[in-house]
Amino acid sequence: MNADHQSPLVHHLDEHLTVVESVRKLVPAVQSLADQVCARLSGGGILYAFGNGGSAADAQHLAGELVGRYCRERRPLPAVALSTDPTVTTCIGNDYSFEDVFARQVTALARPGDVVVAFTTSGRSPNVVAGLRAGRHAGALTVLFTGQPAAGGGPAARYADHVLAVPSERTARVQEAHVLLLHLLSEHIDRWAALPG
Repeated sequence: MNADHQSPLVHHLDEHLTVVESVRKLVPAVQSLADQVCARLSGGGILYAFGNGGSAADAQHLAGELVGRYCRERRPLPAVALSTDPTVTTCIGNDYSFEDVFARQVTALARPGDVVVAFTTSGRSPNVVAGLRAGRHAGALTVLFTGQPAAGGGPAARYADHVLAVPSERTARVQEAHVLLLHLLSEHIDRWAALPG
């Protein structure tokens, strides 16, 4: 491969590195959020996560890190990804609308003391906005992983107690940074859950 074919890839890599470096300023927000999630889990709360497409994969990734483990042997933690049951999601989508897919699940399951985590790169996905709104109404701690900070996290941010907005408008870069952020969150929670007692 000559340099002409490599340059677009190098451009994407450079763009990724720039976004990752800019995520450093979100570390204090992740730390604060992680402390609150640990407190909720300690009190018997459950974490519910959701999103569409690649963001659904990120929600499942976060739930998997908590139920399984991140890097330490420790007890499993209660976390559910709401996009993983095709029967429920297609039932709601068919009987109501796709916009209701997460809101109905959150309304059915979330309670005060729980955590509702939404992933949307744009902050505008109607079903994610509705799911966060339902989480707020249920009294859960609401969290938004998003991008496009110039848009202030989009309409979803109105219903989020914590907004982790990756400073990029490119979906691929935002999703890459979401994985990094959910790993930082998982690291803190994992360490807490592995403590004796």
